[in-house]
Amino acid sequence: MSPASARPRVGLFATCLVDLFRPSVGFAAAKLLEEAGCEVLVPPQTCCGQPAFNSGDRLSARDLALQVMDAFSGCDYIVAPSGSCTGQMVKHFPELFDEPQLAMRARAFAAKTFELVSFLTDVLKVTSVEATYEGRVTYHDSCSGLRELGIQSQPRALLATVKGLELVEMKESDVCCGFGGTFAAKYGEISDAIVTKKTAHVSESGAPLLLAGDLGCLMNMAGKITRQGKEIDVRHVAEVLAGMCDEPPIAARKEMRR
Repeated sequence: MSPASARPRVGLFATCLVDLFRPSVGFAAAKLLEEAGCEVLVPPQTCCGQPAFNSGDRLSARDLALQVMDAFSGCDYIVAPSGSCTGQMVKHFPELFDEPQLAMRARAFAAKTFELVSFLTDVLKVTSVEATYEGRVTYHDSCSGLRELGIQSQPRALLATVKGLELVEMKESDVCCGFGGTFAAKYGEISDAIVTKKTAHVSESGAPLLLAGDLGCLMNMAGKITRQGKEIDVRHVAEVLAGMCDEPPIAARKEMRR
């Protein structure tokens, strides 16, 4: 951060899914960061390269990593409303480069990259939000955020400060929803079996609203919930924390039909 400014310059990595399917998540993330005292920058950006990396195409993943690092080079921090994209940038960007200079650059980039809610609580030390949501919610812990980045208590701590909100923990909230990026495309039957079990736990919680920190997981679960005919809304946690729940539920429900 520049010594001339007390406001950190935070580059918002919006993610492909947010850009294409739920832009309101990006606006919610920007609102939360601005309210926490950040100067939010949204440079032209592309995919983090996770699908290519997971499919073994390290050359394409490397090219995309270089594009991302170039785009956000002027930022003090890089923040994404996604544990999976953040996990790719933090854990796997450094694996893509053998050249000492590029490897050092990737490690430096990873060191200043954070998932949104983790950045708010762990870096900026935000302890509460000024938001209201009247009703019960349940929360799904996305695999990448939980297992790669240790994100579990942070969203719950901020949700506890939302006026009117009651968090009801579902059974096995930390178990995969079956999305896993390319996994859901490659192993559709297995993915469907996993998400069927997950949505059963969501229903059993009795909460009419399901939250998570990864739009991929939310789209997967929302699609299954819609096909099952269940009256359960699905939203990104940032939308609730920012008090931005006036928009319709995730439109991707209708898109995620098998």
